[in-house]
Amino acid sequence: MEHVPVGDDDVPAIGLGTWKLTGQTAYGTLKTALSLGYRHVDTAQAYENERHVGNAIADGDVDRDDVFLTTKVRPDRYEPGDLAASVRESLDRLDTDYVDLLLLHWPNPLSDLDATLRAMADLVDDGAVSHVGVSNFSRRQLEKAIARSPVPIATNQVQFHPFKPQRELLRFCQDNDVMLTAYSPLAHGAVLDDDLLWAIGRQYDKTPAQVALRWATQHRGVCAVPKSQSREHLAQNLDVFDFALDADEMERIARPSGLKTAETMLRGMLG
Repeated sequence: MEHVPVGDDDVPAIGLGTWKLTGQTAYGTLKTALSLGYRHVDTAQAYENERHVGNAIADGDVDRDDVFLTTKVRPDRYEPGDLAASVRESLDRLDTDYVDLLLLHWPNPLSDLDATLRAMADLVDDGAVSHVGVSNFSRRQLEKAIARSPVPIATNQVQFHPFKPQRELLRFCQDNDVMLTAYSPLAHGAVLDDDLLWAIGRQYDKTPAQVALRWATQHRGVCAVPKSQSREHLAQNLDVFDFALDADEMERIARPSGLKTAETMLRGMLG
């Protein structure tokens, strides 16, 4: 497993995304993932699965300190006092004393960003949070957050896949030592129908999904949190570090497409 440096931590380059995984499905999927070697888990208050995620980690054959655990604050809880209370609630549901990474889930133009970031920094000082970051922030919004945060912004979690390569944002993250966390790196399954990814995959005896994940993680400073439920696909998503795409393949795979991105969003909404 490759890792991405974040402060004094090394974040596994492949983690498990848990959006739309709820109840016993979330619990069982995470238990399976941990048994396969996953050590990076991404959840959120809005996913309503923190308790099942916490139970799976507690019941798994892995120390809590060996799992890089991320959760995200709901945008309606950014007011400083409410943010701190919501994080304590998350810690209770996750059955842990701390999270490795706390993100603002979406930009909220009605909130006081300075006050929100100070509240997150206070949680770092208290030991409840190791790192802070943002999600779904544009380049301009990220630049503002970096300038105003009392502690380093560790990551910006955004949609990132061959049809939405986010080149300008990625360069900005790389230039400012901000990890880009790729959610929906398989474009909600759209990569599975892509002829180019199939063709490249045949050269390496890999699936189109594995090629897409290798493309994402070969970028400097990028980790990916694909969601999967089956043991086979969970294992395949980890098995992407025994080959490397060449520069030409990396360039050809990246094909920005508004149509494909819209299709991806529709796939996501339809589940």
